[in-house]
Amino acid sequence: MTLPNLGLLWLRFAVSLAIAPSLLSVPTTEGLEYMEPEDLLESVRNSSLKDGLNVLLIIVDDLRPALGCYGEDFVKSPNIDQLASHSVVFQNAFAQQAVCAPSRVSFLTGRRPDTTRVYDFNSYWRVHSGNYSTIPQYFKENGYITLSVGKVFHPGISSNHSDDFPYSWSVPPFHPSSERYENSKTCKGQDEELHANLICPVDVDEMPEGTLPDKQSTEEAIRLLQKMKKTKGLFFLAVGYHKPHIPFRYPKDFQKLYPLENVTLAPDPQIPGGLPLVAYTPWMDIRKREDVQALNISVPYGPIPKEFQRKIRQSYFASVSYLDSEVGRLLDTLDELQFSNNTIIAFLSDHGWSLGEHGEWAKYSNYDVATRVPLMFYVPGKTAPFTFPGERRFAYIDPFDSIAELMIPGKQAEELVELVSLFPTLSELAGLTIPPCCPYDSFDVELCREGPSLARFLNFATWEKDPYSTRKPSDFVAYSQYPRPSDTPQWNSDEPDLKDIKIMGYSMRTIDYRFTVWVTFDPVNFTANFTDIHAGELYFVDCDPLQDHNFYNQTLGIC
Repeated sequence: MTLPNLGLLWLRFAVSLAIAPSLLSVPTTEGLEYMEPEDLLESVRNSSLKDGLNVLLIIVDDLRPALGCYGEDFVKSPNIDQLASHSVVFQNAFAQQAVCAPSRVSFLTGRRPDTTRVYDFNSYWRVHSGNYSTIPQYFKENGYITLSVGKVFHPGISSNHSDDFPYSWSVPPFHPSSERYENSKTCKGQDEELHANLICPVDVDEMPEGTLPDKQSTEEAIRLLQKMKKTKGLFFLAVGYHKPHIPFRYPKDFQKLYPLENVTLAPDPQIPGGLPLVAYTPWMDIRKREDVQALNISVPYGPIPKEFQRKIRQSYFASVSYLDSEVGRLLDTLDELQFSNNTIIAFLSDHGWSLGEHGEWAKYSNYDVATRVPLMFYVPGKTAPFTFPGERRFAYIDPFDSIAELMIPGKQAEELVELVSLFPTLSELAGLTIPPCCPYDSFDVELCREGPSLARFLNFATWEKDPYSTRKPSDFVAYSQYPRPSDTPQWNSDEPDLKDIKIMGYSMRTIDYRFTVWVTFDPVNFTANFTDIHAGELYFVDCDPLQDHNFYNQTLGIC
């Protein structure tokens, strides 16, 4: 039994649970240089809308919900927590594939990976599957000035070496010049020599160009906000932050927020006994870093020494606090320019990251720790009242301020939702027509979406009356998937190229359980054979929230 497309794929997948495009010519923009946008902005502002809501979309790389507003009191994230206090915060949001390019293409087009057919980093969806519209493209076509700063689309082949310019953006996207040094030898070791390490707290003044990529992205985003204040057209500004993506290269002062003796280990650092080998990620990317190589860890299962585990977790949390300070600078400027009364703010991550849970140190899986993400929406007048003249809503909070109050999150939405809903949600919140639901076969349909709008969660006045918000928890399901090249871990298990994919793990998360089946997959015709199941996983949320006990094929009672 082979499955021709996404709709039937998930239908057959549900059944299995019950019983146990056209090409187009694209511009050659490889090596496109960033251009100062002043003249281009002037040329597009006359045709831009003047009335409505702006959009600030903040996308973070590899950020699990390790934030104060998600109950992680140990993490210092006062600025993001402040945003959350005026937002609707989704506690159970999930990515559709836990790796950068496929996830970003999925939520920016509003379509699942089996429709974009982007499972790796080497395919541009407009050529590879269909000429699908993107969120910024839709806003641009509706009169917005669309601007991209930092890592929004994954750079490279998957966005045509142009971040999908000119389709998605009014001006060429900005990438910080210092990101070229991310994987260079810039980390000073105990030997006082420079290394390409995983753990890399730095003196910013000593870095090439005297800065870091996320600092440059914040500065450019601030400059664009100041420009848009003068231009007075509606804008859609997407800002992509790189941290806490590896390597953990961040200003060294942030390490002081997390004394090593206070950093705990993962509660379940062992590889689960019932874990199918195909489900395990051997975290090959961090093994390439010099400080990890020096540990001489066996591949693929060798554990990292506990002291180094603490250092990884310390630097991840320090990177989150560094990220928070940059988000704080950005929101402080938005507030100072008096945009907080007419700008929607969406904050999310492309996927999570395992910090030692299940013996893994990466994304690349279907576990909650890899697929669950922070997701929140701020809408002036809906999630928070409008501010009065002179009132500050997003004033910068210093994460080193010991007396900073722990912010109380805004409305908490517990229902399971997916990042594929971002497209219709932003469209509805901005007052645009919601793109139609995709038909059964949508490869030739340029504009449609495969997720519902979440805007109904943001209207407090009708919260209790909204039939969607009173649906039974069992009605909500989040789907994810991950490809593998083999049944056992090997060098390319984490990031297989399309041609090497032989197995696809399809996973569904409900309020009660996570169920995953690993089935044969044909990368030539993009079909999954659900009669050829390689392995399965079944975890029950109530009694096994960390997903350590696989009940697939077990006949005993649950938990």
